[in-house]
Amino acid sequence: MPTTVSMPQLGETVTEGTVLRWMKQVGDSIARDEAIVEISTDKVDTEVPSPVAGVVSEILVGEGETIEVGTAMVVIASADEGVPAAAAAEAEAPPAEEEEAPPPPPEAAPAPASEAPDRPGPRKFLSPVVRRLAREHDIDPGVIEGTGRDGRVTRNDVLAYIESMKAAPEPAPVPAISEPEPAPADPGPQMDEPVKLSRLRVRIADNMVASLRTAAHVWTSMEVDYEQVERVRQAHRESFRQQEGFSLTYLPFIARATMDALRAFPVVNSSFDQQGRTATFHQDVNLGIAVDLNQDGLMVVTIRKADDYSLRALARKVRDLAVRARGGRVGPDDISRSTFTITNPGPYGSFMSAPVINVPDVAILSTDGIAKRPKVITTPDGADAIAIRHMGYLGLSWDHRAFDGSTAVLFLRRIKENLETWDWEQQLT
Repeated sequence: MPTTVSMPQLGETVTEGTVLRWMKQVGDSIARDEAIVEISTDKVDTEVPSPVAGVVSEILVGEGETIEVGTAMVVIASADEGVPAAAAAEAEAPPAEEEEAPPPPPEAAPAPASEAPDRPGPRKFLSPVVRRLAREHDIDPGVIEGTGRDGRVTRNDVLAYIESMKAAPEPAPVPAISEPEPAPADPGPQMDEPVKLSRLRVRIADNMVASLRTAAHVWTSMEVDYEQVERVRQAHRESFRQQEGFSLTYLPFIARATMDALRAFPVVNSSFDQQGRTATFHQDVNLGIAVDLNQDGLMVVTIRKADDYSLRALARKVRDLAVRARGGRVGPDDISRSTFTITNPGPYGSFMSAPVINVPDVAILSTDGIAKRPKVITTPDGADAIAIRHMGYLGLSWDHRAFDGSTAVLFLRRIKENLETWDWEQQLT
């Protein structure tokens, strides 16, 4: 009995994906759990394994085509069923030679697009946004030359075609015959020339705009004295590196203190649905950590049930996910279903940051740069004194639809008190 493989749900909020590459073709054998197709979503590029062993009988979706979750992609027959004769013949048949068209009369000018004969051209795979643009402007996508992969028509191709139709310039006059001028030297890359955006940058742009359009962003910050944390870091710096193979940073301390605060203020660990008029309070803390991909983009990786982790275990998990994210080795489960997010620009020297919320989360914490600064302290005998301490700021971007300012301040104060007063020596062991 043939098995039809459909576009899977690659993440909680993913609704569609684009077929990047088929790893098997019609007639190829495939083993159970062997990768059959590479899919790109607004979250991640990932390989989809075959749920059964058999022979690829029919491919229903072409490379470059964007499809919705649940759309049938490929049919896999059992080994004894084999490939249908029609599909096998189509797969094995050599491509037909194109019939050479007779040359047009020398006087004939090319007909405008609107007067072109109504005949079907070669099939082109179009994304939903391209189809919508073409439909809104009454354009046949078949007349547009695609610049995407394998000649696929992109959104920019449609927009450029629309602009060209508006301009419709007159043909330039033929210049008089003259001595040819020497070609100018290649000036190199033109800094003001537009360049194509990567898929990751487009995803980030779409997600950021959607977040700002959806959540009621408010920002609150609080100063933190990290001296207690710094003393423990320095005391265990070398032994930690020898045991774990990487440095002990401030981030796992902040994450551990944040887990306690999220338990104390569960509304900050919730999701908000204004249309459905509901709020979902999450039992587990699935901590999202924003990872910089060597300045090529940003990816939020997720630590499931992070509130169950010790400080040392959090440090290991953050390190593992960051390394795999930068190496392109994360899967859908590693980057989906976060309930609260931390972004960490501090190592780059930031002072205060107001990040964009990773919706459907209702808040995101920014851990900014930590440096030695003067601070007024109270001595044991009750006098005021100025001391040099390791100080930094925590910034919280939060959704005012979900909770109010008092909750935001109390939540940050809980993290601050944890960082300043906990016995971090015991937490590390």
